[in-house]
Amino acid sequence: MIVRTDNLHLSYGRQGEALRGLSLEVPEGSAYALIGANGAGKTTTIKVLMNMLAPSKGSATVLGVDSRRISPRELTQIGYVSENQILPGRLRVGEFLRFLRPFYPTWDMELEGSILERLRLPAERRISDLSHGMRLKMALAGALPFRPRLLVLDEPFSGLDPLFRDEFMDQLLHQAGEMSILISSHELGEIEGVATHVGFIDGGKVLFQESMEELTGRSRAVRITLQRPAAVPKQIPAGWLQASVEGNVLSFVDTQFADERLAADIGSLLTGIRQVDVEPLPLRVIFTTLARERQQSGAREH
Repeated sequence: MIVRTDNLHLSYGRQGEALRGLSLEVPEGSAYALIGANGAGKTTTIKVLMNMLAPSKGSATVLGVDSRRISPRELTQIGYVSENQILPGRLRVGEFLRFLRPFYPTWDMELEGSILERLRLPAERRISDLSHGMRLKMALAGALPFRPRLLVLDEPFSGLDPLFRDEFMDQLLHQAGEMSILISSHELGEIEGVATHVGFIDGGKVLFQESMEELTGRSRAVRITLQRPAAVPKQIPAGWLQASVEGNVLSFVDTQFADERLAADIGSLLTGIRQVDVEPLPLRVIFTTLARERQQSGAREH
């Protein structure tokens, strides 16, 4: 794993815990999206990983190194872009990149030029004169030319219009196979088509994490039409969520979908079946369904 945390806790004293036993694993070569509402703990997690904050308990490793012992050697292999990143406004775009080059032995001048061209960044423009979206592009242009092993993006799309966002994502996809990406976001639409793995964070904990392929592969919308008025069976499989009835139709989300298992479960619980319809689900529906179930189960445990 290129990034791993185990039972991370971070307390702000009287303000309470920002992280409460957070554990996540980012596979090498993946594009891992950490999704959650504002205040869920995404930025705090990234600050711990980058050694900007020290955890109260638990451990975190980045590139195989304890996050509290990250050295310049590791930092030359990590690109970092944040919506709140401070850039030297008095410098021009080209001047800032010239300032960065000596810090990174693997800096690729040809790649730098192609990134500036692709993102349409004017080398002679002062950073202070750039719009918010262009400053984010500037941060990305400073994080990619040295071909980092790990690129960390903390809410990079906040405030970007759709065109800027598409250009930003196009550059990431252009270089994605060369690095691992950890991206935090509160918008699912921002990470679709990019993320290979996803984790959902809420209240300082990762409630679930897995590959996008597995997540979408095991989630289906199911509608069962019966020959009589429907009712939700008293005992249903644990993977059947949001079960409801309307007339003679029983509907639910199957979060452990497999053709044979579904057929066996339906056959053991229901009779008089007229029709079974099974459809894939949009990522947003999968997330809201699983997140709501995990939050409710957590509330029951307490």
